[in-house]
Amino acid sequence: MRISVDAVLFDIDGTLVDSTGAVERTWRLWGEAHGIDPDEILAVSHGRRSEDTIAMFLPQDQVADATAELEELELADLDGVTALPATRELLTSLPVERWAAVTSGSRRLMRTRLEAAGLPVPEVLVTADDVTEGKPHPQGYLRAAARLGFDPARCLVVEDAPAGVRAGLASGAAVLAVATSHSRTDLEGIGATELVDNLTFCTLETTRGELVLSTP
Repeated sequence: MRISVDAVLFDIDGTLVDSTGAVERTWRLWGEAHGIDPDEILAVSHGRRSEDTIAMFLPQDQVADATAELEELELADLDGVTALPATRELLTSLPVERWAAVTSGSRRLMRTRLEAAGLPVPEVLVTADDVTEGKPHPQGYLRAAARLGFDPARCLVVEDAPAGVRAGLASGAAVLAVATSHSRTDLEGIGATELVDNLTFCTLETTRGELVLSTP
């Protein structure tokens, strides 16, 4: 793949930050406390807003309190939260006005995880707090492109989860899928523009004001 774009829109958990261990631990604690099979939760939770996942298991009038409860568990568990390969180098090479992050997590939690991983917090950060529709709906990516001032069709979305890949495609952007939290089999067939094992397989250059991302 060799693609020229105006901006890059990243997911965070599983794309920039390896937080899989912490995510699974906190969902298991939460699920056990509520008498819900954690494996059933983990089968549907990745890449989605916590409130959307919780609404699949609890009555609507309990969702807000349960989401706040889960967030406190997440904020208390940063063990093993690290930057994924090549993410630090890639982010620091991007002009700050040319990239954003779009996440299903809360602003407070995502800033905490980025800082724990030693990664920069983008000027444009679209979180679960900023949207009414979570992934796979494209609202978050459309909002990030608008805040940066670029046409979504001139953006590249980088995602690790099927729900996020679908959100990026629905926004009209090109999508680079990274098999960091899901297997290649899970990500194949969704329609991503390119699929790589991780971001070490990507190179970035700026040419005449454009961002050119290449994979072998």
